[in-house]
Amino acid sequence: MAAAAAAEEEAPGSWRAAAPRKRRRSAARRPRGREAAALGRETQTEADRAVVLRRLQEAAEDLLLSDFWSLALETIDSCLTKHLEQLKAPDGTLLEALGNLHLNSSPDESAVTPGAIPGETLVPGTCRWKCVCYGIGNFATCVIARYQLTFLLLFLEKCRIPRRHCWVYDPLFSQLEIGVLNSLGLTVLSENEEGKRSVDGEPTIFYMPHCGTALYNNLLWSNWSLDALSQMLLIGNSFRGLEERLLGRILQKNYTYIAKILKGLEELELPETSQYTDVFNDTSIHWFPVQKLQQLPTDTWAFQEEPDYQDCEDLEIIRRNKTRDH
Repeated sequence: MAAAAAAEEEAPGSWRAAAPRKRRRSAARRPRGREAAALGRETQTEADRAVVLRRLQEAAEDLLLSDFWSLALETIDSCLTKHLEQLKAPDGTLLEALGNLHLNSSPDESAVTPGAIPGETLVPGTCRWKCVCYGIGNFATCVIARYQLTFLLLFLEKCRIPRRHCWVYDPLFSQLEIGVLNSLGLTVLSENEEGKRSVDGEPTIFYMPHCGTALYNNLLWSNWSLDALSQMLLIGNSFRGLEERLLGRILQKNYTYIAKILKGLEELELPETSQYTDVFNDTSIHWFPVQKLQQLPTDTWAFQEEPDYQDCEDLEIIRRNKTRDH
């Protein structure tokens, strides 16, 4: 039984933080007062972190066995393969690379990232994407947010994106959740960018499930050029769905950049399954083909005014522009 327990403890495939070294203390000196309280809090934090990591691992096992994941991989491959071709990446589809993966982290990642899993090597010549995630929510307590984060982690592994090349932010993150994300090797942003992040000439995947419309609009504004948009891929609320739900005048007035880009994108919906209806509903992968962008009216790119959401509600992590003239 002891040997079996040890084998189970060392089994690969789990997302756990590296175990901290035990502190040696002499028998003559025991922690007292504030020191004992601090040690107790640290121990409790480590225990809480382990619980969250275990739940993420359980969610990963659940996702990997689902029809949704296998169908989602087909959608992801179809979109990313086209995007790679646009970026003039090396020959071969993403699916060929996916077939050689074992859902593990690369050796160099495991050496520096607590909780990473050894065994994976990067495919030579693989396109080097970056990834940015906004608005994932309280995954320690919310099941929907937990599955959305799990999807992100599996997505990074499948696309061979090192976790340290993924930046995450949500103002709702607790200190516990920030600790978990750090232990997984993700880079937690300390400032609210409000979606205003430029790709800076590097292929970037933005993962923004169920975010507010203004956040998507800000992202487009920050990358409002043919060159920048062609480098970008977005996983989030369906733009076609937004077009159908919002009145045309509201879309044009409040979310100008979404309205302008609708004819310059391709969108593939993630599969709908009853098992994850509340988790991935209305979620699509969007990318911006150069040919479509070139067909937009030339004055499309002339308008680059920063969005102003004074008349909008439910802005979530977007702050209102306080510099507006009275």
